[in-house]
Amino acid sequence: MEITEFVAALRLDGGLLADAAEQARPDTQVPSCPKWKIRDLVTHVGRVHRWVTDLVTQPTERPGEFPAAPDLTDWQLVPWLREGHHRLVVALHTAPQDLETWTFLPAPSPLAFWARRQAHETSIHRADAQQAAGMALTPLPAAFAADGIDELLAGFHGQDHSQVRTAVPKTLRVRATDTVDADWTMHLSSAPPRTVRTTGSAPEHIRQEQEAPVDCTIEGPAEELYLALWGRLPFDKLTVTGDDALTALWREAGAV
Repeated sequence: MEITEFVAALRLDGGLLADAAEQARPDTQVPSCPKWKIRDLVTHVGRVHRWVTDLVTQPTERPGEFPAAPDLTDWQLVPWLREGHHRLVVALHTAPQDLETWTFLPAPSPLAFWARRQAHETSIHRADAQQAAGMALTPLPAAFAADGIDELLAGFHGQDHSQVRTAVPKTLRVRATDTVDADWTMHLSSAPPRTVRTTGSAPEHIRQEQEAPVDCTIEGPAEELYLALWGRLPFDKLTVTGDDALTALWREAGAV
C-alpha cells in the first residue's frame, strides 16, 4: 500500500473512533480491552497521536518522552482526541518523503513506517470504540487488513520480545481466503518466530516452504483474520485445522 492510502485510512478511522467514543459514555467498559474504559482508550490514542506527530514534525534519532495523560472533563475528551488526530494526519500528509526520524520496525522509510503504524493503531482502536459503543464494525478493505496481518506477523512478532514460542519446533500457517498473496507461514521454536510470506514473485524455495505440511492452519477473510489476530474477534469465526494448541498459544501470547 502507498503512504497516501495509509494516511487516508488513518483519517477515516480516527474520525470513526471519535464518533464511537462520543456515542459511548466515558466510563463505558471496552470489551476487547477489559482493563480499559472509553476514557482510557481515548486518552491512550490521543497521547499516541501527539507523540507520533512530534516524531514526524521534530525528527529525532531517539523516541521522545511519551505525553502525560491530560486532565480533562468528560466533555473535553473527544474534542481533544479529534484535535490530536487532525494534527497527526496533517503532519503525515505534509512530511517530506525523505523524512529521517526514529522508528522501531523495518520499513521502506520512516514516513512509510509511521503512516502504516498509525493507520493500523487507529483502525484497531476504532474497532475497540465501536464495540464498546455497541455499534456495528465499519468494514475494512481486504488489502488494508492483509497489510495489518503482515505488520503483526512479520513485524512485531519478528522481534526478540515476541512470546509466540514453542519448546518443540512447529509451523503455523495464516491465510486470507479473499486476498491474493495474503499467505504466511510462521516457523515457531524457542527463538523469535520466523515468518515467510508467499507472493507470486517469491523465490522458488519460499514457495516450496509454503507448500510443505504445517502443524496448524488459520484461514478466513482478511478482515476477520486481522481482527482475530489482534484480539478483537474470536477465532470461532475462522477456519482452524490441525494443532489447536497453536491457536491457544496465539490467544495467550500474540497480543502486542
